Amino acid sequence: MALRAYIPERMTLDIGILIHEHDGDAARQALSNAGYQMSGPLSIGGFSLQAADPATPPLDILTRTDAWVDEALAHPIYDAAGYPVLARPYLILLKLSAGRTQDLADVQRLVAYTSEDERNAYRILVAQEAPELSEDLEALFTLADLEFGAKEEGA
Repeated sequence: MALRAYIPERMTLDIGILIHEHDGDAARQALSNAGYQMSGPLSIGGFSLQAADPATPPLDILTRTDAWVDEALAHPIYDAAGYPVLARPYLILLKLSAGRTQDLADVQRLVAYTSEDERNAYRILVAQEAPELSEDLEALFTLADLEFGAKEEGA
């Protein structure tokens, strides 16, 4: 859902929710009390739940211990429907960290048409929080520019 705040929404079957890892048990219990059943663990940390009603989308509860999570959760932006979502820099960092093919494709779309100032902000955040991902971010900038075209400064 967070993607739709920034780019055209892609078809997805689940709703992802980011929480602190230490809140995982409480979230699992609260959602169980609300009728959700555990589907299994997520490869990127967290767990998936399904409601009894098959028409209700599954929930992917992403649990993280990263230092940046406090800041990200404290300063959400709101999508067109009024839902709080991660600010773009943190969404990029989260998806880069996940490293799955679809997440990297999402990052490529998230950085398309962004200004050099915006990209510098992403570079700084990634360098501070996950420096091992800096080269991946640069590669995704290049791929975005090749596929979508580079944003002209001042445009």
